[in-house]
Amino acid sequence: MILADLHGEIARCRVCRDTPLRADDPLPHEPRPIVVMSSVARILIAGQAPGLRVHESGIPFNDASGDRLRGWLQVDRETFYDPDRFAIVPMGFCFPGYGAKGSDLPPRRECAPLWRQKVIDQMPQIELVLTVGQYAQAWHMGGLRQPNMTETVKAWRETLFSNRSPAVLPLPHPSWRNSSWLKRNPWFEEELLPVLRNRVKLLIS
Repeated sequence: MILADLHGEIARCRVCRDTPLRADDPLPHEPRPIVVMSSVARILIAGQAPGLRVHESGIPFNDASGDRLRGWLQVDRETFYDPDRFAIVPMGFCFPGYGAKGSDLPPRRECAPLWRQKVIDQMPQIELVLTVGQYAQAWHMGGLRQPNMTETVKAWRETLFSNRSPAVLPLPHPSWRNSSWLKRNPWFEEELLPVLRNRVKLLIS
């Protein structure tokens, strides 16, 4: 299967709405799968699931979280959305809706088992996976994942230099709700981000 055919299948997917894992919990709106695959990009951004703004625009990370993530990477929008440089594959391809407290729900459970390995298998050229948030870390990191997100990200050196292929670098979610986390963990900006930016610069040049 070529990437274009797989992308077409994903775009037509309505499993979470029509045949959800829980019959009483279908996706409450029309699915809009959002994924950027590439046969050339050497970096994979493995996120969680699109938010409402991304769902409405069809553009991944087209929101305040994306602005912060691009700042972490030190890349502009044109570079970020160049599929020759970045593949962007969230754990759930569609906006999952809001929970009772108004926060985004977790990625739909139907999505990753159905599609994720197929997508990864079509991108053997990937050299670095940026796992953004706990759901991506759980899927991509295996035994390297720590008991919680903070400890997982704090162990980034062990993860990045573990001789895994592709290399994996864990990141917190760039949501502005994590601003207090960033203040409590200054090592993230002081120690991890310079290494991240250097690695990104090398892989997109």
